[in-house]
Amino acid sequence: MENSESGQIPQETNSSIENENENTEIPEESRTSSGNENPNEQSVINIEKLGKELLVLFDGRIYRVPYHLRKWNPEAYTPQVISIGPYHHGKKKFQTMEKVKERYFDCFMKRERAAGEDLVTTITNMEDRIRCCYVETVQLGSVEFVRMIRLDASFILELFLRCNDPRSWEIDDPMLVEGWLITTVWHELLLLENQVPFFVIEEIYHLALPSRSNSLSLIQLTFNFFESLNIHKKDPNVKIQNFTDLLRLFQLPNEDKLPKRQREMIFPKYSATQLREAGVKFKVVSSKCVENPQQKRKSNCVLDLNFRNGVLKIPHLVFEDNTEACVRNIMALEQCDPRKELYYTDFFLILDRLVNTTKDVDILCDKGIIVNSLGDNNVVTSIINNLNRGIGRDDMNEDYCRLCDALNKFYEGRWHRWKALLRHQYFSSPWRTASTIAAIVLLVLTLIQTIFSIIK
Repeated sequence: MENSESGQIPQETNSSIENENENTEIPEESRTSSGNENPNEQSVINIEKLGKELLVLFDGRIYRVPYHLRKWNPEAYTPQVISIGPYHHGKKKFQTMEKVKERYFDCFMKRERAAGEDLVTTITNMEDRIRCCYVETVQLGSVEFVRMIRLDASFILELFLRCNDPRSWEIDDPMLVEGWLITTVWHELLLLENQVPFFVIEEIYHLALPSRSNSLSLIQLTFNFFESLNIHKKDPNVKIQNFTDLLRLFQLPNEDKLPKRQREMIFPKYSATQLREAGVKFKVVSSKCVENPQQKRKSNCVLDLNFRNGVLKIPHLVFEDNTEACVRNIMALEQCDPRKELYYTDFFLILDRLVNTTKDVDILCDKGIIVNSLGDNNVVTSIINNLNRGIGRDDMNEDYCRLCDALNKFYEGRWHRWKALLRHQYFSSPWRTASTIAAIVLLVLTLIQTIFSIIK
């Protein structure tokens, strides 16, 4: 079950305990003073500093997952095959993929014969802005930092372009030769610590491929690459900060459809098994297909959770090898970024209350709500009950509060409570059901015999 801390995690605790440096690295020339500057020069420096901080607020931070979240499953936040950005840069296990990156960079530069010097100049001009996006001070020197950003952004763009046009694949491309590799890279591009700011990729895309970028926007190219996540039709002009932010975007409706939040938090008091015993029916949420409104498909949007007329409809949940990592990274983003309200986290806080035992997961699987590709429902139960450890919050989606209140009142209604008690005590298993029926039959026969005896 949920083991959560109360209150939103303070911003200053969101960096890793391994490195407690300042959250924002201000360029050295802006942080030092010889004492000889006049007030006008100092004002200019302060304005420049403020401008950079405002840009970072717009661009978004790239966070280290705090220890109190990481400790429950470190592998869920840590790339194993490819490093993107500075947090895991230079580790020995990524050397093979560094060679693939260099190969992709060479191919990318040949697409429209873009000048490598122009990319270096552009990234160098953005270097302070990029560095400020990382909450931990990046220890790399300027030359190595610029080279890393250029290589990572070019690799991502070349990969997106190849996946968008299968004819551009090379026969000996490692992504094709090693069948598992592209799937692993696909997932690791979504990890919170494995990011470069989206504005950097966009800038390089426009600079290196001007003719292509005019006909196909980067956001659409990105949607195409992550198309299996795209459960809602999104505005082609939507702004994202990085790919983890994109992952969260695909799990929620558009901003204008997000419900209000309230300080009072109400959760289900009863598990799925208890609710079913009280007469609650479970169904998977279905919605109209965007491409074909006549068709229905199972919804993955967490805000589609609803309870009406005794029926609890829950979004479709597929548990695969990478499901836990995806969920944990979105929740970590909502914990770290004060601008990301906890809409996604709310859902798994509620799911944690509904699932106490494997029997609860069995019910949800039987109704097609959960698809378990991990093979063992005990594993799914463990995942759900551990996702919310270390999570802090101080408000909740008000629609969810009303839903949970309605669920609790439904169970606590006199008739539903008696129904639940009878089912639990006398009909909870085939043996108990058989014994109860046998006892009822015996009681009826005894009553009939008694009546006949009285008549005689």
